Amino acid sequence: MKPSVVGFLPGEFMTDEDNQLPERELRERIARLMRSVGAPGKQVSEVERQKLKSAAERLDQLLKSAVTADQQVLKTAAGRLDQLLSDIRAGKDVAETLKRKRGQQAGEE
Repeated sequence: MKPSVVGFLPGEFMTDEDNQLPERELRERIARLMRSVGAPGKQVSEVERQKLKSAAERLDQLLKSAVTADQQVLKTAAGRLDQLLSDIRAGKDVAETLKRKRGQQAGEE
């Protein structure tokens, strides 16, 4: 499978691999890319600064939303695992439950 490539800045691209970077590394990479585009010592106008600030705020919000979504998925999975372990401790046969879940997952893919 070929990684998708999204244009980020002129001459620079972000791949799916970049989307897997921890938040701090991603921020540092974006900062390096932004610094590499500007001329050394170039003054940024107030309008450009506001645009960059707005873009940074949107990026922060996207990252926070992604973290929140990931946390919710993990909480849901932990709840299902806890229920499965409780059923096993209670001596219940969980084979049918697992088969049903596996069948549902195969249908989603």
